[in-house]
Amino acid sequence: MEALNGKVAYITGGSKGIGLGVAKELVKQGMHVAVSGRGASDLENAVAELGADKAMGIISDVTRLEDEQSAVKKILKRWGQIDVVVANAGVGHFAPIDTLKTEAWHQMINTNLNGVYHTLMASMDALKASKGYYITIASLAGTNFFAQGAGYNATKFGVVGFTQAAMLDLRPYGIKVSTIMPGSVSTHFNNHSPSPKDAWKIQPEDIGHLVRDLLQMHPRTLPSKIEVRPTRPDLK
Repeated sequence: MEALNGKVAYITGGSKGIGLGVAKELVKQGMHVAVSGRGASDLENAVAELGADKAMGIISDVTRLEDEQSAVKKILKRWGQIDVVVANAGVGHFAPIDTLKTEAWHQMINTNLNGVYHTLMASMDALKASKGYYITIASLAGTNFFAQGAGYNATKFGVVGFTQAAMLDLRPYGIKVSTIMPGSVSTHFNNHSPSPKDAWKIQPEDIGHLVRDLLQMHPRTLPSKIEVRPTRPDLK
């Protein structure tokens, strides 16, 4: 998939943060990009920034398989194919396990873990047809556990395991599968407001460049699990 011009990508949680950073880079490469999310105004702003001729916004809740199936149908209706899927939507709640609320646990499981499954299942036939690329955005929390992170760790460990097993299952169809595991990223995640103080962190456009590089890599080579972290966390 070295030549990206004219290809079609679907990015969940793509109205801001990492998802929007990836979308911007793929549009620069000449791709058509569909971004999904749950907020209409955020999606409208994202499409305006990306360009309505190259992008479309879709309201979809990844916790619902039927929403993701509907999103895929809309993309295929407009552009006829899906070459790249980036399962990025995620939430985080952090508390000691004895105080972590049940609803917070289930929201993380349903969004972070069930969501990547729903997105893949909804786009499976399209990816088989295009011999495409499926990428999940996990986290370094998917390999490094920490206090007050039991729920988040559980989902991200699950995303990494799910993606790696799916990679083995889908290779025979010519589908490439990778998971990206970022450390601290300057986004709105967990109600954070990005500011100049976040300059030491990974920026959304950095993840966009990484996705671009994966897509342009020779088809014979598959970086199936990529860890990425700030170079100088001591600058914070």
